[in-house]
Amino acid sequence: MAGASDNGGWSSDGGSPDDLPDLPEEWGVIVIPDDLSALSDEVDAVRAELRLTGPTTRWQRLMRRPAARKLRRIGTAAMRAPVLIISLAVLVTVASLFASAWPGPPRQPAVQRTASAAPERVQTLPALELVASDGQMVPLRGRLPAVILLVDGCACTALISDTIDAVGPEIAVITVSTLAASASAVGTPPTGATPQANGKTVRMLNDPAGSLRTHLRLADPDTTAAAVLVDRGTNIIRVVPRTLSTDDFRSDLARL
Repeated sequence: MAGASDNGGWSSDGGSPDDLPDLPEEWGVIVIPDDLSALSDEVDAVRAELRLTGPTTRWQRLMRRPAARKLRRIGTAAMRAPVLIISLAVLVTVASLFASAWPGPPRQPAVQRTASAAPERVQTLPALELVASDGQMVPLRGRLPAVILLVDGCACTALISDTIDAVGPEIAVITVSTLAASASAVGTPPTGATPQANGKTVRMLNDPAGSLRTHLRLADPDTTAAAVLVDRGTNIIRVVPRTLSTDDFRSDLARL
């Protein structure tokens, strides 16, 4: 029987020499065949793996260095921020498109303002001076409240008479024409402002330039009269562009 030295330091019973550690248990039982040709399959597999791997190039060796790996990590981190910003921008754009296309709650229809709903601007009587029947200049606002009748082209004797009967003693009746007319033509006494026997005031004034009709934006004269009701504060309460009867404004006399 050969000694330990004859077997290269291994004992004759197959055990490990005293100065070498045992093989790891997870390796299992290792069998070394007597004929090495039995390991040809394993040799072919290892050779094929080595051929696939191939020799490393200079560029691969360079990229495997610690400095190159550090640069790769920095580049990867630098690319993450732009990618994240672009992704957020795309998400916000898509969300806004969905929000604009998504039908929202029905809106209440806006209340349409009409001329009747809007507060009406109060028109005031212009401060004109007209010519009385005696040739004197008389302020149109000198006697208020009043019913002013523009009588150009109108045979308005009945209308003037009915208006005088319809108003109270505190309301004056003023007739205005662009042509100087005689007192008998309109049925009024030839005075600028003379109290009548029944306690009512009637004025007959001449407006040669037609300033009052222009200011009130009234149409051209025809066979009817225009009635303007003015309160004590010079506010125009009612304008009747065409009338031949006091019934058209009788209900508004109480507002004077």
